[in-house]
Amino acid sequence: MEEELQNKTVLIVDDDERNRFALSNYLMLCGMNVIMAEDGREAIRILEEETTVDIILLDMMMPVMDGYETLEVLKTTDRLNNIPVIAVTAKAMKGDDVRCMEAGAWDYMAKPIDLKKCLEKIRKLTPAKQ
Repeated sequence: MEEELQNKTVLIVDDDERNRFALSNYLMLCGMNVIMAEDGREAIRILEEETTVDIILLDMMMPVMDGYETLEVLKTTDRLNNIPVIAVTAKAMKGDDVRCMEAGAWDYMAKPIDLKKCLEKIRKLTPAKQ
């Protein structure tokens, strides 16, 4: 378990159940609380009810409401615009990182996710809880 990550809450937004399962299991082993959503619309609904989310891992390519649309809602909603978002893309193309950051993401990762790098980014973006 990672002491600095214990009791931090991550919202994983990804339409692929396998990705949600693998990532959530790893983050729970590190001591994090995990909430999952299948698309951006579900993520926004969860965030409207849940006030303890410390960071969001957001897949950019999803049906219903993709990551770019979700980022737009997040950055224009006062209560949600300060939650760090790591954009995640499966078919990473040149310039995706810049496009994600311009859309409002705080950081960027390409799939398959390097779990150690993911933890480093989460640590960097979430301050220690008092």
